[in-house]
Amino acid sequence: MTPNEARDIADAGFSHIAGNSDLIEALLAQSGSDVAGLRAMTQRPEFAQFVLDFLLEQDQRVLDFAADAGIRPERVQMARAILGGGDPW
Repeated sequence: MTPNEARDIADAGFSHIAGNSDLIEALLAQSGSDVAGLRAMTQRPEFAQFVLDFLLEQDQRVLDFAADAGIRPERVQMARAILGGGDPW
């Protein structure tokens, strides 16, 4: 997996989160920010890591996202490792 593919997975993850009111509320709570602050965070390089960490916190989040994105759940962890930190498996 390339860094670009990993960022694409993170972008798809954020789209998945944004499309679910429960997930976006949880992401906002975890970020300690409001919608405007979250928008600003999306411009920071580490935002992709934050999104993947959020998804990886709960198995069901990863499974739901992976099913929605049409990818194997393991690819979410691989993307996180490629972007810095975490184990590839």
